[in-house]
Amino acid sequence: GPLSERRLMDVRLGELPAWLATCDFSPQGLLGGVQKAWSSYYDKYINVKRGGPAGISLLLAGYCLLSYGWNYQHIKCYRWRKYH
Repeated sequence: GPLSERRLMDVRLGELPAWLATCDFSPQGLLGGVQKAWSSYYDKYINVKRGGPAGISLLLAGYCLLSYGWNYQHIKCYRWRKYH
């Protein structure tokens, strides 16, 4: 199909600059991209017939790792000050 309708994983490396030029980087376009990504994630991991809690636990584990990464410097300094 046309280059603008392809997904990122279907675009070849040489076609990447042309594909990026066709993307909509306005706030409304970015919001639409986020909504499309969320619905894709939801359909793949959460809204499945025999899915179980795997999708939500994956999302929570990612959030925990991300928040630990954001607070790592503070946690590291607190560890050294804790017993001294």
